Amino acid sequence: MTWLPQELPSDHKPVKSGRIGVLVVNLGTPDAPDAPSVKRYLKEFLSDPRVIEIPQIIWQVILRGIILNTRPKKSAQAYAKVWTDRGSPLSAITQDQAAGLQQRLGDAVIVRHAMRYGQPSIPAQIEALHASGCERILLAPLYPQYCAATTATVVDKAAETLGKMRWQPALRTLPAYHDDAVYIDALEADLTRQLMALEFAPEVLLLSFHGMPQRTLELGDPYHCQCRKTARLLSERLAARAEYIDLRIETTFQSRFGRAKWLEPATDATLEAEAGKGTRRLAVAAPGFSADCVETLEELAIAGREQFEAAGGEHYAVLSCLNASTAGMDMLETITRRELAGWI
Repeated sequence: MTWLPQELPSDHKPVKSGRIGVLVVNLGTPDAPDAPSVKRYLKEFLSDPRVIEIPQIIWQVILRGIILNTRPKKSAQAYAKVWTDRGSPLSAITQDQAAGLQQRLGDAVIVRHAMRYGQPSIPAQIEALHASGCERILLAPLYPQYCAATTATVVDKAAETLGKMRWQPALRTLPAYHDDAVYIDALEADLTRQLMALEFAPEVLLLSFHGMPQRTLELGDPYHCQCRKTARLLSERLAARAEYIDLRIETTFQSRFGRAKWLEPATDATLEAEAGKGTRRLAVAAPGFSADCVETLEELAIAGREQFEAAGGEHYAVLSCLNASTAGMDMLETITRRELAGWI
């Protein structure tokens, strides 16, 4: 007996299917370096209960009554210092990472990028991938260290999006890669290249990670431990190199906000303390950030320099994140292909 394919009804809508998508996601950015844009961004960001873990009925009064009326103007000034012709550095670099990954993976997948807060949004990009025929999507939060306020909220938003879809694509999530050998390899190669290019030899290298309230550690979030492990593995690699045998490496946490106790030691306080006790040559790296952003380009590179030099420091440099560098893209391709195994 010969099987004959059944013809579709003449009024059947054309459907694309059989494709595989990759969605790389970073934290987010305002649309412009002005107070109204920053206010919209902060409202979305700081309204996320994963980010601010206090009762919303209390927090929303503080947020709407105080913070959104005072913080946007100051934050807009910081963004204005680092804004580029392509807009936010974080947005531009994430676009470059997605484009580079698309080139490396070829036609086997469709790669898009999204921001957890701001544009392009996760729902819009998941829907766009699905409309392009992607029945399987790898969600790739670009956070090396897992944190509920970063990785988990990306997954939350993706799940919320799928919850509204009749035809859901299958979803995988890129896991944290804080101790992955290819990540440590990439950091070692890229930071070594940058350190060698400096016009001075640092006495101290600060590894500055984004801070989180101390309470998150006490509640069981693995972020602090994963940052510490990244720092230890990277420090061991650099210490094994003869040119860095005298380089002292310290781990700190930046971007404190509010009155709660945050993870310590604090980056800003450490910069002042190091200069105060005689350190004159210091470099900073931010291995927890996959792309340069206002926290690295303004908080560390501009405000950090002012703090260090005001306290007596003389030579200061902030090293670039992995961004879309060769080392960074090699790493991103490797871990992405690993998670796509069985799909491509």
